[in-house]
This record gives sequence, structure tokens and C-alpha cells, in this order.
Amino acid sequence: MSKEAILNAIRRGLKRGPLPADQRAMLEARMIARPRHLIPARSRVPRPDQIRLFIANVEKEFGSVTRVANVKDIPGAVAEYLSQQNLAPRFVMAPHPELQALPWSDRAMLEFETRRAEASDLVSVQHGYAGIAETGTLMLPSDPARPTTLNLLAETEIVVLRASRITGPYEDAWDMLRAERQDAVTGGFMPRNVMLVTGPSRSADIEQTLELGAHGPRQLHVILVDDDPAARPG
Repeated sequence: MSKEAILNAIRRGLKRGPLPADQRAMLEARMIARPRHLIPARSRVPRPDQIRLFIANVEKEFGSVTRVANVKDIPGAVAEYLSQQNLAPRFVMAPHPELQALPWSDRAMLEFETRRAEASDLVSVQHGYAGIAETGTLMLPSDPARPTTLNLLAETEIVVLRASRITGPYEDAWDMLRAERQDAVTGGFMPRNVMLVTGPSRSADIEQTLELGAHGPRQLHVILVDDDPAARPG
């Protein structure tokens, strides 16, 4: 069903026709302007503090973080994390160009496939789009190079994220996504799906007992690349 058909069905249900021109213009102007509401002060801090806040919030939500100085250190960080967790050195990886260009051959013991995840996969390695310091949240838009299944099916998810892609509040992350994916000049478009992931999957629906891995990964690990000079540890 087309977008116009859906809107026409809604109009019939509301027993009205298309919006008058003045109301339509007002709504379109509001969507373009995207006015902001209150933003928590905790995210309005100097750049190094935003990075520290992101890490602290990831860990508070049962995730873990490893910082590396260079993208070339990522394969070693993946291998070390898998060893620490007593996991086999096998994983499914996002077919993202930045991940594929890494020196994985330097770690001969690692075995991986670049594809979407399947229910039998135990570990996935995803390419992170952005991090939000306000709550320690990862922004993971759907993309051929970032399959959404990597965020849902594996027991353990490892997300590679550049420190330069960490924002303070949610609003800044959405601004970045719109600027890069919905630029009218380049003809871009917003992704079909955007996942906001705060820690591993968990639920306390049954007798208020916290259960990790209820609807997705049981473990979430972030490998943070210190590519932002202002974000590096002092």
C-alpha cells in the first residue's frame, strides 16, 4: 500500500480531507526546524567528559568497553575479549568497508564470515554508527553494511565505535544522522530502521527478576577507537 493510500484511509477514518494549505505549511516548517525541548545538563559537558560519561553509562547498563588507540588494534581487542569470556574465536561480522579493511590476518586464530547473523551465531561484530553519552546508548541504523540481525540474534555482540562519533544528547545523534542520510542535495534518505541499544538485552517482566538476553544479546561489548584527540585519556 502506498503512502498516499495510507493517508487517505486515515483521512476517511477522521472524516476529513487534506489539510488546508496554511496548516500544512505550519507543520512542514516545524518538521524542517526540528525545535528542541529540554536537554539534560549531564550531557552538556566538555568533550572528554562526554566520552567518560558514555563509558560509565555503558558499564552501568551491564555492558563493557575497551579503548584502543588505533583501528589496527581492533582485531587484537576482539581476540582478547573473546579469550577473556572463554568464547571460541569465531564470529559473524558486518560487511562494512572499515571492518573489512582491518588486518584480521594478523590474528590467525580468528575465524569470521561477513554476512547477516543467523540464529546459530554466538558472536557478532557490528560497526557502530554513533554513541550517545546521555545514556550510554548505541545508535545502529539499518544498512546493507550494518545488518540489523547482528544486533539481535547472537548471544554476544561486539560493537566497534569511533570516539569521534559519540554525541552528548540524543538530539545531536539524530542531527548527525539526518545530515548524513537525508541531505536533499545528495538525495539521501533515512534508514528503514534505527535501533537504539542501551546495554545487553534484558527484562524483569517475570516476578521482577532481571534476566539478561531476553530479547537479544546477553553480552554487549564496545571497542572504542580513540580517534578524537579531545576524547583521549589524559
